[in-house]
Amino acid sequence: MSYRLPPLPALRAFESAARHLSFKRAAAELFVTPAAISQQIKALETYLDTSLFRRLPRALELTDAGMAMLPKVSEGLASLVAAVETTRRGGPKALIVHVPPFFALRWLVPRLPRFADVHPEIELRLASSVASIDGMGEPADAQADLHGDVTDVMVRFGVGHYAGYQCDQILVPDYMLVCSPDLIARTGPLRTPADVCRQVLIHDESLPDEGGRPSWAEWFRLAGLPGVDVSRGPRFSSTALVLEAVLGGQGVALILRPLVEAEVAARRLVLPFDVSLPSCHAYHLVISEAVSERPEVQAFRSWMLTEALRPRGM
Repeated sequence: MSYRLPPLPALRAFESAARHLSFKRAAAELFVTPAAISQQIKALETYLDTSLFRRLPRALELTDAGMAMLPKVSEGLASLVAAVETTRRGGPKALIVHVPPFFALRWLVPRLPRFADVHPEIELRLASSVASIDGMGEPADAQADLHGDVTDVMVRFGVGHYAGYQCDQILVPDYMLVCSPDLIARTGPLRTPADVCRQVLIHDESLPDEGGRPSWAEWFRLAGLPGVDVSRGPRFSSTALVLEAVLGGQGVALILRPLVEAEVAARRLVLPFDVSLPSCHAYHLVISEAVSERPEVQAFRSWMLTEALRPRGM
């Protein structure tokens, strides 16, 4: 079978520029100049006899043709990379997975010895990045692996709708009020939600979308105390920093329950109330359709789905 295709560099330039909507960012990603990106795209538009971008004074937009072309070009490039990597490595042995930092630290890494026990033949590599969180980056932004290659397996914290990717929901977590036993010993017991009003409220601002963050106002409303002033208290841009502050007895915080189960089991943290705040996002295993049939990918997917069904604390 013969294929009549435009040059591969032109397709790579288009895919990167379309993903970033920027010739400058595409140039930085591909280690060329913006002028080179512009020339590649002009050559591709000439080859196709159609415009792919609208070049506005301070912006870049895809035309209808460009929007229709982008998903298939991205999928095709991913398939090419997967084929090359499988051959270069002499078979499917290594697997690179991109994971949100706090999820990797608190949930995934402690469970990895079980994966190694059942799949010693797979070399698992974790790349921790906030690009694996909705609002912090698109799935394509989290593909560069530890050695500059490409992977399409990731855990994302988000809504779970990603075109061109197979998506399995792993955890639907809820936020719980947590504090340290030392805080309770120092400031008195938390018997009712009203007792929380005298505590320092620690705010987690790690999610860029305010609607997706845990809200103290919503927690107090669910606890039957609407109208409480929740503007006070320190604010952190990292959940890891929130956890450290709570463990240090600096106040109370709303943290995803599955990510603090080890501390609760060890009695380093306590959950004084049953009031839970549903999360707008969930953790999903997201796999490019181009690599979903690779044996190591299927093995990791099966293991992750099994781990997600384990009872808490196991």
